[in-house]
Amino acid sequence: MEVKIDHLSKSFGEVAAVNDLNLHIRDGEFVAFLGPSGCGKTTTLLMLAGIYKPSGGVIRFGERVVNQVPPRERNIGMVFQSYALYPHMTVFANIAYPLKLKKVARRDQEARVRRIAEVMGIGELLDRRPGQLSGGQQQRVALGRALVKEPDILLFDEPLSNLDARLRLTMRGEIKHLQKRLGITSVFVTHDQTEAMTMADRIAVMSRGKLQAFDTPEDLYDRPKTLFIAGFIGNPPMNIFDVEVTASGEQFMAQNDQLKLTIPAARGTAAARTRKVKLGIRAEDIELAEGAAEDGDVQGEVYIVEPLGRDDMLDVVIGETHLYVLAAPEKRIRPGDQVSLRFDTANVQFFDPQTEQSLLWQ
Repeated sequence: MEVKIDHLSKSFGEVAAVNDLNLHIRDGEFVAFLGPSGCGKTTTLLMLAGIYKPSGGVIRFGERVVNQVPPRERNIGMVFQSYALYPHMTVFANIAYPLKLKKVARRDQEARVRRIAEVMGIGELLDRRPGQLSGGQQQRVALGRALVKEPDILLFDEPLSNLDARLRLTMRGEIKHLQKRLGITSVFVTHDQTEAMTMADRIAVMSRGKLQAFDTPEDLYDRPKTLFIAGFIGNPPMNIFDVEVTASGEQFMAQNDQLKLTIPAARGTAAARTRKVKLGIRAEDIELAEGAAEDGDVQGEVYIVEPLGRDDMLDVVIGETHLYVLAAPEKRIRPGDQVSLRFDTANVQFFDPQTEQSLLWQ
């Protein structure tokens, strides 16, 4: 089922929660709405569900305008953050409840519930009550209840946020695998970029009620179109600081009081037109320099070291600039150490400081 959102808006009094949102979700696609709290992602989901009525714009499921269609007639399945299971009912009764409301015959209810329970790996739990289940099992029940309706669209409202880290990892894979196998158009709301980047075919990044970009995870990471996306996508976040870009013959330089970096011509050309820009570079493109110093190496002091397991994340201070840098744990870098940094500027990003739009990607 295709979902088309045209100029959608939602206001609560003077507050615009969603502002002129346009999206086209393809049939069978898994889309994530990603952004910080208050960005409008859940409000948009609730308008798709029919729980909120739009203040303006149009929502289409296929060619059908659903703005005034009540939730029960939209043929959607919804999975909530809180699971929303009935504690006094068995797992079987919880999953079967939507079918009961639709007055599906008892024999058909039993067949569909058992089929979905097997798909979800909870066939042996049908006689238990929610209080007797783990968090992961409850989440599977909630997902099974949404799927038993055989919906055209699945809506997820931060369904993994109550699970521990290990179980979130498992459930991410299970939900993605199940969605691909069933081919159901799905919208997944999350503030966790890891969930969005690992699960979604495309991600709608939102901030303050506006769409920042609607792109694949790879494009959001490698070609951020706004300063917000550059700082929000990636862990650690992209390093961003002010520089002036100048051209000398065919060579381009980006510099401020602490840094002087040589920039590839393909990227420097776009930045030099604006001159005073914001430069972004990811932590993996900065390394600890060893051996003889090279032009462009920069000296700094380690402020904080955060062990991440495979890498240590260093917060390095250069003058008044803080940079995130990744280092191998065996280097045993400690706060207060003096380090020399070497920059790989092949993937450097540039943004207009006024509009905060990328100077490289439109």
